[in-house]
Amino acid sequence: MVVLVGVLAPVVEARPWAWLGVRIRDLSEQETESVSKRHGIREGFGVVIVEVLEDTPAARAGMHNGDIVVALNDRPVTETRMLQRLIAAAGADQNVRLTVLRPEGRRPLVVRLSVMPRPVAGERVAVEFGFALREVEVPGEARGARPTADTPAVAVVIPRTAAARAGLEVGDTILQINDHAVLTREAAREVLADIDPDTPLRLVVGRGERRLSLTLAISERG
Repeated sequence: MVVLVGVLAPVVEARPWAWLGVRIRDLSEQETESVSKRHGIREGFGVVIVEVLEDTPAARAGMHNGDIVVALNDRPVTETRMLQRLIAAAGADQNVRLTVLRPEGRRPLVVRLSVMPRPVAGERVAVEFGFALREVEVPGEARGARPTADTPAVAVVIPRTAAARAGLEVGDTILQINDHAVLTREAAREVLADIDPDTPLRLVVGRGERRLSLTLAISERG
């Protein structure tokens, strides 16, 4: 699974959320072996930069698609979740030192993190609870009315997360988030951007002819 990084900083500290501006994924088994052989890292590890987004801290620091991040501020980075958490701990408007692997060898990069854009923050909150959104591609029935093409729907439910345990399903249309009705994916992301991931998330979803209320509790996240 490719993950967008931005990362949530701890909400309890009321800090802006940190933004690196890349899409990342874990190393495959074959890539792990290659990294170990090429760079001499025992039990090769790291996170692959799938895409560096334009006009982001990563782009300004000279990060490249295909870079493998193996350390942040001298702490080893073994998988995507760890990179997310380390960036979150660093916080926005802070410099971090990344160690990346390229075919020619290791390279240190200094990146100044920025504040995460609100639409991305909304997507990240959804991922924290274990789901991702898309627009409805084929009109269907919900609340007795035909939704528009940009009605927010669930594209992914991550196993062993709050969303999965609450019974959220791929294809569910999001009708309400907490006390806010949402008509579009953009509206859903705006509402989600203000959600504290450490509190339960209440959703009303459309599933075929049914309307269901689900609660995604933080204590149930995997």
